[in-house]
Amino acid sequence: METCQRKVMSGSEIPAFVDEVIKAGCDICAIGLDCYVLGDLEEMDAATDELHRIGEKFGDRDFLLLEIVAHLRSLGRYLDPGSSAKHWTDNAKRH
Repeated sequence: METCQRKVMSGSEIPAFVDEVIKAGCDICAIGLDCYVLGDLEEMDAATDELHRIGEKFGDRDFLLLEIVAHLRSLGRYLDPGSSAKHWTDNAKRH
């Protein structure tokens, strides 16, 4: 029986992962302190093949959830629940 080992993303790959998702046309951003989205449904649908390639390249990243969120927040790419911001770019306008 052959076992397929899936690659596991390292924390040091987070910036490259985020950059590639953005280059794929997805507006990745953190939601609150413990969640992130790759983009809206239309963006993700248009970038399906590229997102699949990115997923294969970087591998499993579920265990890095909080680190990815922290990186996105450090870039200002976040929305907080209950905030008046409608898009993550609104955060820069408020500061």
